Amino acid sequence: MPVSIATIVISFALALFVNFLPWRDPALAPDFVALVLTFWCVRQPRLVGLGVGWLLGLFTDAGNGVLLGQHALAYSMLAFGAITLSRRILWFPMTQQSLHVAVLLVAVQLVTVAVRVASGADFSGWRVLVGPLLGAALWPALTFLLLIPQRRALEIDETRPI
Repeated sequence: MPVSIATIVISFALALFVNFLPWRDPALAPDFVALVLTFWCVRQPRLVGLGVGWLLGLFTDAGNGVLLGQHALAYSMLAFGAITLSRRILWFPMTQQSLHVAVLLVAVQLVTVAVRVASGADFSGWRVLVGPLLGAALWPALTFLLLIPQRRALEIDETRPI
C-alpha cells in the first residue's frame, strides 16, 4: 500500500521525541531524526525532501538549544544525499544498505561537528562517530518497523487468518 502522510508525520514526531530524551552521553546516541529522514528520503523521495530536512533540522536545533541552523544544514545535505542515492540503495540487500546509510550518517555528523568547531566550540573527539554507526546498525530494524503500515491488506477479509 502507499504510505500515508500521517505515518510519515508520526514517525518524525517520535524520532524528535527520542532525540530530545536526556541521554547519558549524547555523543554516543544515534540521531534518530537523521535515521528516519534517511529512510523516508530513500523510500518516498517525492514526499520527503530538502524542505522537510531543513524544517526538522530547525526543530532539532531549537529543541537541543544549539546554534540555529547547524542541524538544518546537515539534514538538508542528508536529504539531498539520500534522495540522490535512493534508487541505488534499494538495489542492495539490507546489510549493504546499512553501509550506505552509515556513510550518510557519518557525513551528517561531520557537518555538525564542523559547524560547531567553526563557531568556536572545542572538538569533542572521534567518539562522535559511534552514534552514526549505531544508527546504521539500527537500519534493518527501523526499515521493518516503518514498513509495517504499508503491509496491511487493502481489503479486510474475514476468512484470512492474518
